[in-house]
Amino acid sequence: MKSVPLCVTAGQMEQPQSQTLRISIDDQTAQGHYVNFAHIIHSPSEFVIDLGRIMPGQPDVKVYSRVVMTPLHAKQLLQALAQNVSLFEQKFGEIHLEPHAFEMNNEPSN
Repeated sequence: MKSVPLCVTAGQMEQPQSQTLRISIDDQTAQGHYVNFAHIIHSPSEFVIDLGRIMPGQPDVKVYSRVVMTPLHAKQLLQALAQNVSLFEQKFGEIHLEPHAFEMNNEPSN
């Protein structure tokens, strides 16, 4: 698994430097949560991403994590996800979106 740091200094924007990051994670966080729902809202200064799970036939969503980040970090996350999805599809084949995947709300949150 490749991890991409979301904090980039001005010098790193021009010429990426190789660095080693030591990521620490406690046991409970390392277990992770399965999520199949994301709610994204934004203001001029930040993006808020709620990650949760919705069960078929249930109207409620259980949110397991809320992530707040700057617009710059949101865009870097978008690029990192796009890069990783591309690598995944090269290895395992194309991910096909289901036609009804966005039926609940096809509009971005503002």
